[in-house]
Amino acid sequence: MIATILIGLVALIHVYIVVLEMLLWTRPAGRKAFGLTPEFAAQTKVLAANQGLYNGFLVAGLAWG
Repeated sequence: MIATILIGLVALIHVYIVVLEMLLWTRPAGRKAFGLTPEFAAQTKVLAANQGLYNGFLVAGLAWG
């Protein structure tokens, strides 16, 4: 029971990271969370989306398990 709750919490954290990296990276909330300048955020948008996708797969694996 406790393990299931902890896995759920870890999955929720990764969902939050997915949203930050894939959807909010260049917006003020995402830039503030990671301390990015608008120029750097624009230059690294594709890299952040890749990291977000990786975290999405982690969420899927946690949910599957």
